[in-house]
Order: sequence, then C-alpha cells, then structure tokens
Amino acid sequence: MPLAKTGSNPSTPPSILSLAYDLPNICSLVGLLSALLALYFAMTGNYQAAMIGLIWAVFFDWNDGKIARKMKGRTAQQSQVGAQVDSLIDIVSFGICPAVILLSYGGYSPWLIPGAFLIVTAGVLRLSYFNVFGLDGKSTYQGLAYDNNAIILVFVFLLESFITTSAFTIVLYITLIALSALNVAPIRTPKLNGGLWYYVLALYTLAITSIYGWLLLSNP
Repeated sequence: MPLAKTGSNPSTPPSILSLAYDLPNICSLVGLLSALLALYFAMTGNYQAAMIGLIWAVFFDWNDGKIARKMKGRTAQQSQVGAQVDSLIDIVSFGICPAVILLSYGGYSPWLIPGAFLIVTAGVLRLSYFNVFGLDGKSTYQGLAYDNNAIILVFVFLLESFITTSAFTIVLYITLIALSALNVAPIRTPKLNGGLWYYVLALYTLAITSIYGWLLLSNP
C-alpha cells in the first residue's frame, strides 16, 4: 500500500527490519514460529507436537490484535503494516500448515493434492476479500474465519488414536474440504476473538497442549 504524502513531499518509509520492533508484529512472528514448528513436526511425522504448535499459532494470532488495540500512539501506518503481516502469516498457519499435515499424514499421495490446494486457495480468496471489504456487519464475518481451521483440526486429530491410518486420512480429507467450503461460503459467522471467547481459547489452548503433551510423553 503506498505511503501517505504530506504536501508535495512523500513521507520517508521506515526500514523493513524496523517492522520487527513493533510489539504486535513480534506477537504475530512468534505465531509464525509456532506454525513453522507445526510444519516441521508434521513433515517428520510427529503429529502430536504439530498439533501443539498449531493451536499456539492460533493463540498468538488472537493476541496480536489485542496488543495493538491496547497500545497508545500507534500510527495508522503501523496498523496497516500490522494487518498485512497478520494476513500473510494466516496463510501459513491456517492454510499451508493444515495442507502439509494432510499431505504428510497421507504419505504424500497425489490424491491428496486437490484437498491441500483447496484449503490454501480458500484462504487466499478469503483473506483477500477481508483485506478489502472487512467485516460483514459490525461483528460478523462472511464465511468461517480462517483460524477456525486450526481450532477444529486439532480437535479432530484426537480421533487419530482410535481409528486406522487409512480411515483417519479420509476423515482428515473430508474435514479440510468442508472447512474450505465454509471459509468462502456466503454465510455470516460471529467474530469470536474477544471478550469471553478469548478466555475460552486460552483454556482450550492449555487443554490441547496438555492432552497432546501427555500423548507425546506416553508414546516416546
């Protein structure tokens, strides 16, 4: 996005690295690290650890905006950049990460590529739409918010211990295709990342971390 001009002189843009010193952006980048750890563990077959990384990516995603709203003296330019940072990281955390989890769990079968493509494509379309049009009303989104992909996926993955690998691959495939459809569906869903829902997510994050942490320790 072009920088605003004052009179006839364009304002001097900040350095790229200076963006990493903004506290909300730091929170976003920690969320990106969580997503990258989830990707790493998924590709190495450690899905319990991947689920822990994925849910923490959601938690940090909810916190960057919360921090930004509480900061005083933050410029419009910083807010615009922060929104772009958040959006780009969302693609990694809630699109590419679930797609790689699907591909890895299914042994990288080419039959899984359409599902992986759909979950990433839905995110690209959804986030592009949101960046231009914003909320659909005062407190609702059009379609299912993208972070719900991770919130639902880490819960569904609890079934993995109770059914066969081939059966769970089908469950995973159907789940991600359904989420892709809901991400871009012309329906209204509430914006949940505030108020009581923030504390619900915090408890959910701790619960998911504890469950998968216990599974990791019990199956070394």
